[in-house]
Amino acid sequence: MNIKLTQIFLAFAAALLCSFAAIAQSVAAENRPMVIDAAAVDNSYLLYEGSVIKTDKKTRTITFKNNEGESKFVAGPEIKNFDQIKKGDRLSVTYQLAVAIELIKTKSDGVRSKVETNTVTTSKANEKPAETIANKTTIIADIVEVNREKKLVSVKGPSGKVTTVVVKNPALLADVNVGEQVKVIYYDAMAASITSPKK
Repeated sequence: MNIKLTQIFLAFAAALLCSFAAIAQSVAAENRPMVIDAAAVDNSYLLYEGSVIKTDKKTRTITFKNNEGESKFVAGPEIKNFDQIKKGDRLSVTYQLAVAIELIKTKSDGVRSKVETNTVTTSKANEKPAETIANKTTIIADIVEVNREKKLVSVKGPSGKVTTVVVKNPALLADVNVGEQVKVIYYDAMAASITSPKK
């Protein structure tokens, strides 16, 4: 990542982490589904890491440096505790994605649904700046195809899009059939934090 791309990314991350509108949608179900098992995928990615080499309190400008060069970032008023940032501090920006697929039995009317929730966590007073935005999406989807030989299940969500997933434990597919439903939970989070260097 060159200096220009790093600047663009930091500006984007800051904009993303400074505000997020919460959306919630609920759909009633006549019968509560029974969970028979679950499969999960969890991945975390380090998007940027660098050291603070200079701060300017008048302009609220922070200069970072890593192996790919220097980057400057102007911290808006939404960045709390600017005075806590010191030369030598470390900036870390990470992204986490987790997907859990619960195979469920249900006697509902087969209505597919989607519910989204968002949470924002920021640093407390006298702490170095940090913020995390987490998004959770729960979807009830129809099973449209089961391939036990390849350990694959294809599901159709409320938008009509068909997604094929690999089931780690093939034993779960013994009692899973086309026409039944699954619950798919997507969790993703973007986190940015500035920490003191390790001694």
